[in-house]
Amino acid sequence: MQFNQAFRAVGATVLALWAGLGWSQEVVLKVAHFLPPGSTAHAKFITPWCEKINKESAGRLKCQIYPAMQLGGTPPQLIDQARDGIADIVWTLPGYSAGRFPAVEVFELPFMTKTAEGASRALWEYVQANRLDQTEFKDVHPILFHVHDEGQLHLVKGPIRQMSDFKGLKLRAPTRQTNKFLAALGATPVGMPVPQVSDALSKGVIDGAMLPWEVVPSVKVQELVKFHSESDPKARAIYTSVFIFAMNKARYDGLPAELRKVIDANGGADASAWVGKVWDQSATGARKLATDRGNQFNTVGVEELHKWEQAGQTVVESWISEASAKGLDGKALLKSARELIQKYDQR
Repeated sequence: MQFNQAFRAVGATVLALWAGLGWSQEVVLKVAHFLPPGSTAHAKFITPWCEKINKESAGRLKCQIYPAMQLGGTPPQLIDQARDGIADIVWTLPGYSAGRFPAVEVFELPFMTKTAEGASRALWEYVQANRLDQTEFKDVHPILFHVHDEGQLHLVKGPIRQMSDFKGLKLRAPTRQTNKFLAALGATPVGMPVPQVSDALSKGVIDGAMLPWEVVPSVKVQELVKFHSESDPKARAIYTSVFIFAMNKARYDGLPAELRKVIDANGGADASAWVGKVWDQSATGARKLATDRGNQFNTVGVEELHKWEQAGQTVVESWISEASAKGLDGKALLKSARELIQKYDQR
């Protein structure tokens, strides 16, 4: 009996040690995205975010970052890579999967936002208020959502000063809603993810691209175009795109409680706004690269932009109809988004 008691005591001690080792074991998270290491997303958002969770977890959370689709696949497949566990965390655009996430597309309608910081906070609250984390994004664990800085027009052959200048141009669009908007303006939209833009410009497949300033250096657009048509800063941005930073649900749920708290503390409304601010701040430096090359700039005034907004109203009405056909209250969602943007997105 004494032997059995001693054996049980030793066994309990060993199990306790094993449990202690498991509890303090380092967790390596595979983080995937579609841009190169020099991009804003990689250098100023994802890497600092990973460093922060590492510090706050006392070294127990660590990232292995895979930029430029190093885990394989294409940018539209990233959200499924998070769902399926190919990656633990991904950064991507829901809009790359056309029509799959209709409720969140409302932020991608024409002339919705001003700053990425304010609109990103509004976007997070919109997702929570409308329970999109339990519907559209139920297959992953959203950490944060954000939008980019104001989208602008970058052109090869000449500037766009008025709506008639869109006619005959093949222009890159990032999402379904921007495709529709460009068509409403008179251009021929060509949908493609950011990594394809450089090749398309250099081969003459497109005459220009809708892009925010932040991403321009990542794909060297400033070297491939000569003209940049910007919207008047007094107006709302002609467009923006929605991004998600999402985690595999099983990977998140399987973390010890205190490590989940670290992830939670670095997500949500404040983290979304922080990422938006990073995009806002990156625009100036990116724009300077085009200025230094001697590229030409023009600003489209408020009066002209009002004509563009009127043309884009057909896109808004189409989205409401499509959302409603899918069982969503399109008008209510649009109202919710606009009210939250008005609340947080003031320049």
